[in-house]
Amino acid sequence: MTDGANLLKEMNDRSREVFRRVVEGYLTNGEPVGSRSLTRSMTEKVSAATIRNVMQDLEYLGLLDSPHVSAGRIPTQRGLRMFVDGLLEIGAVAQEDREKIDATFGESDRDVASLLDQVGSALSGITRGASLVLSPKREAPIKHIEFVSLSPERALVVLVFGDGHVENRLFTPPPGQTPSSMREAANFLNALAEGRTLSDLRRTMAQDIDRHRQEIDVLARELVESGLAIWDRGGTDAARLIVRGRANLLDGATEGAEIDRIRTLFDDLERKRDIADFLELTEAGDGVRIFIGSENKLFSLSGSSLVVSPYMNADRKIIGAVGVIGPTRLNYGRIVPIVDYTAQLVGRMVSERGKG
Repeated sequence: MTDGANLLKEMNDRSREVFRRVVEGYLTNGEPVGSRSLTRSMTEKVSAATIRNVMQDLEYLGLLDSPHVSAGRIPTQRGLRMFVDGLLEIGAVAQEDREKIDATFGESDRDVASLLDQVGSALSGITRGASLVLSPKREAPIKHIEFVSLSPERALVVLVFGDGHVENRLFTPPPGQTPSSMREAANFLNALAEGRTLSDLRRTMAQDIDRHRQEIDVLARELVESGLAIWDRGGTDAARLIVRGRANLLDGATEGAEIDRIRTLFDDLERKRDIADFLELTEAGDGVRIFIGSENKLFSLSGSSLVVSPYMNADRKIIGAVGVIGPTRLNYGRIVPIVDYTAQLVGRMVSERGKG
């Protein structure tokens, strides 16, 4: 049992209700909750002085904090985590939200990339946060690979997939490449690649190169290795993270420190760094995960929360993720089912189109 679960179990009914109402009030209004307002909503009739004593006990436990000299309290990060894990009530997606999400998937003639972009825009609009959508890597079998020399410092990898999709990737080839070494590298890869996905090819490449070291020229081997590496590095993955609605994070930000934190988040989102970590966050288990404040290792902005869910292909393999990032006072009870529902629809759409 977690520390938070133990604390909840040890609390009496009054302490638990005061704690819950303070957190819910803060998440609704973003303001400290005072003892006097709680006297009007408590199940049992208690005095403001009694509620203040309970609040002081909860503050001592590290669950509440007093941001100003006023008597109001807000939840700490520890308190929010305990609330989310033990007291958060999550219902179904509201009908209005569901209709807006469903409408995003209505235009069947668009490709997956533009649909996911539309999903991100809809998600940020509905949640009033910034949406993050990690699109799936292309897993169609490879039909043909070709290297094209553009200059001594620049080369092009041309990938033709079995589904007809063609991708061109620029990269810097190893020094000393010649047209013949490029042809040799392409022939070597094509002999191995046909019928395999990029993931399959990456897994078997190292041992295949080892086995063929005597057969393939050193220059060609370097080209093969660097050409494959370009498919895994940041430039490719950066294009996979779709970020929409960053301006929503500025709503309600009035203090200089808060605006500075949001600018830091903007910088992180602009660089789209740690994208692999974004997917790894979701791979610990099915369903929605919530990262509050400094638990959120993806971005350097500690005053934010990330609600994220993986989506899967028809084989139940995680291939991408959908998330919403916003202030720690997110309406988790509403955001969690929205993210979960959206991720399920995205997974179904990607599977039906055979892109996963």
